Amino acid sequence: MEAWQTVVALTLMAGMAMPLGAWLARVECIAIDWLENELRHGIIALGGGALLSAVALVLVPDSLSAISPFAATACFVAGGLAFMALDIALNRSGTSASQLAAMLSDFVPEALALGAIFATDNPGSLLLAGLMALQNLPEGFNAYHELRSSTTYSSRRLIGLFLLAACLGPIAGLSGLLWLAHYPSAVAMIMLFAAGGILYSVFQDLAPQAKLARHWGPPLGAVMGFALGIAAHMLMP
Repeated sequence: MEAWQTVVALTLMAGMAMPLGAWLARVECIAIDWLENELRHGIIALGGGALLSAVALVLVPDSLSAISPFAATACFVAGGLAFMALDIALNRSGTSASQLAAMLSDFVPEALALGAIFATDNPGSLLLAGLMALQNLPEGFNAYHELRSSTTYSSRRLIGLFLLAACLGPIAGLSGLLWLAHYPSAVAMIMLFAAGGILYSVFQDLAPQAKLARHWGPPLGAVMGFALGIAAHMLMP
């Protein structure tokens, strides 16, 4: 396959995990209320663990060598501040699409970085694609529940929205491959910016929602999500 075809395939695969997660949320049918509640909280924690693994294993380590310590720190903090500003804006507007916004806000920069990394023949691009898919699945699941309970959109319309969102991946990935590959410092800045935003989202949105009173199983979802990231990282050549 040509490089651009591989990037399109990888980013589309990662993006399609979003509508897949939404579809799983739509067909979810667990008759036992406490088990359904615990499953949802566990899936939220799984997404958080996968996001943390993307930050710790790919986004930060693969970017530090390309820029100075000051620039790296500034980009990381700027990402957190940007996601905080987005969170405040969503809250003031009264919208309840915080998980959808967070999902897209980390998916697009990661797809940009994936395209740029692939141009350098770095095996980290495959790992990043896998981690993107792993995090998008529970994020799609949770964002579907959030939108279904707070809007009048039908299930079909919501899943269609998630399918459109998945198409942003190939667009961003090709942009990274064709334009950013020759600017490693710019790629590093984007990756660190996304990492800072992801870390903010994990502790602002996902971690608090994963906790369930008198239930101790859901946090293991975060352990499993990070463990899957470790396994993928070690299996990459």
